[in-house]
Amino acid sequence: MITLTESAASEVRRIMDEQGLAQGTYLRLGVSGGGCSGFSYVMTFDSDVKDGDVVSEFHGLKVALDGEAQPYLDNTVLDFNDDVNKRGFVFNNPNASGTCGCGSSFSV
Repeated sequence: MITLTESAASEVRRIMDEQGLAQGTYLRLGVSGGGCSGFSYVMTFDSDVKDGDVVSEFHGLKVALDGEAQPYLDNTVLDFNDDVNKRGFVFNNPNASGTCGCGSSFSV
């Protein structure tokens, strides 16, 4: 299971509103091979739930986690930083044995 903080959910909803996405749209989270540490985090929008997805809701935001990504993202907390020195989404992943300098890829 992955968790979204209130600030992450709020920022995703802001982006969805800005892009004019429908209310039933899901934030889809997953991983892909690649990146300087082996795996990269994936965040997209999707209107469909696929077989094997783990579906949750956080602070009024529907989230679909790709079932194949679950072992890599289990117990991960997705947060959003909005301060002067650092602005963006942050994956706090306890399964990562290493990360790249920018935090967008990880190894297990």
